[in-house]
Amino acid sequence: MEIKSRKARWSAIALSTGLVLTATGVATPAQAAEKKLTIGFVVHVIGNPFINQIIDGAKAAAKDLKITLKVTGPAGAEGDAQLTAVQNLAAAGVDGIATSVPSASMMKGLNAVIKAGTPIVQFNGFVDGVNAPYVGEKSVESGRLLGKMVLDKIGGASAKGDVIIGNCFPGFPVLENRSKGVQESLAKAPGIKIIGPSDVKVDAAANFAAWQGLLAANPKALAMVGLCAPDVESIGKVNAAVAGSKTIGAGYDLTTGNLAALQNGTAHISLGQTPFIQGYLPVYMLVDSIRNKIKINKAGFINAGTEIVTATSVIEPFGSAPLTFAKLQKMSASPSATRLYYDKIVKGYIKDWQKNLKPIADESA
Repeated sequence: MEIKSRKARWSAIALSTGLVLTATGVATPAQAAEKKLTIGFVVHVIGNPFINQIIDGAKAAAKDLKITLKVTGPAGAEGDAQLTAVQNLAAAGVDGIATSVPSASMMKGLNAVIKAGTPIVQFNGFVDGVNAPYVGEKSVESGRLLGKMVLDKIGGASAKGDVIIGNCFPGFPVLENRSKGVQESLAKAPGIKIIGPSDVKVDAAANFAAWQGLLAANPKALAMVGLCAPDVESIGKVNAAVAGSKTIGAGYDLTTGNLAALQNGTAHISLGQTPFIQGYLPVYMLVDSIRNKIKINKAGFINAGTEIVTATSVIEPFGSAPLTFAKLQKMSASPSATRLYYDKIVKGYIKDWQKNLKPIADESA
């Protein structure tokens, strides 16, 4: 696909949108700068509740920054389809693109878009080698934390028995890193046997069926540990269907369904990865870099933070205000309440993104 240069695209936009021209027929730099920016936002799973929380963060940024946001993406984590969506946005003349990167096959195409003049910021999933900064969690460290919390629940270093691990998207680098961290912590108990990681699928119905089959095959499992957004809710439903189940349920993300499972006691631990920041910050970085001519065409990492949640405790990153479980539940269904809660982070950590940009290797340290 031929990708237009930034100069060519801006000229085309100027003509098509009717920017005021000088007597010579060319828009001045000042006039061009007044053009309302358009940012593309490409996700890897349209319709997923967790991804919707990220999109809500991006929409909040678009509203605050007075820019147009174009959200798109495939139905189910298809790298080639997602790359096509990025390329189509670039060809249409958007000013910048934020995208998750679930597949190494996207790297060459993304770098071609960047080289042609469209800046990119990665979020939620990245590939080392893409010439763009990344906003996400410290994935291995997050896995270590989850594994330690699970181990504490099942008896610590003296625990003996099976622990099931599920991965909804095997090969996704961030998820593989989480798995590595979980197993690193569980290895402190020599009596633990790891079952998996098994492919538990990303579709909600298929995810539930996968966990149901895993527990049926391993009914005495001490814990079920998921690495993806649908898992905690599914694990909770599986536990609820087994009379007297004492299997610990743990995983990721703070969707309404996951929080309900924690509240009713069918699941026990869920780590959030601050989806508001993963949506808001990439858009902010793109707009700030475009408006202030800051080059962002190289790898780097900004930590979106880890939220630690049980039914009785909520710990938020970056010195955020104390948050009760009940208030977190309300926020999970309210983009406006979430935006209000993170106002301090927007005015501090997000605004100071250049100071917080670290080497990409920090992501998996």
